[in-house]
Amino acid sequence: MAAPQNYLAVIKVVGIGGGGVNAVNRMIEAGLKGVEFIAINTDAQQLIMSDADVKLDIGRELTRGLGAGAAPSVGEQAANDHAEDIEEVLRGADMVFVTAGEGGGTGTGGAPIVARIARELGALTIGVVTKPFSFEAKRRTAQAEEGIAKLRSEVDTLIVIPNDRLLSISDRAITF
Repeated sequence: MAAPQNYLAVIKVVGIGGGGVNAVNRMIEAGLKGVEFIAINTDAQQLIMSDADVKLDIGRELTRGLGAGAAPSVGEQAANDHAEDIEEVLRGADMVFVTAGEGGGTGTGGAPIVARIARELGALTIGVVTKPFSFEAKRRTAQAEEGIAKLRSEVDTLIVIPNDRLLSISDRAITF
């Protein structure tokens, strides 16, 4: 009888957009091990500052590296334009966590694209996103709700965390 094989799952954590990349950076700073971190953004400056294992600059032709300007359609187009690159960095994953701050451009528009690609590759796909603070603009909240609805249809499980809740349980020195 053959000895049982131990199989370690390949887990990738993808932060997309400003909020997602910030979340990945916090996980790295906290010392989370055993996962591959991937940062995806249209904002080249923020991407340079990320400590992620893999950094993917999307939408450079579209945004000139200056971000999506809080326009989810720009984030979606940037992710679609770089679908092959996203597929390449996700390949081989058994589980993919997609994290983003909903309500802006790149994360809101791009997270559903990343999630769809992960699922097409056969990975168990979990979305972990934040909702804007209650005091933020109504447009941002509306964009967040629309982005959450799109993401929900592309993931196996979705966890939505209101920023107001994070603020109430976090160290007051943390900025989001």
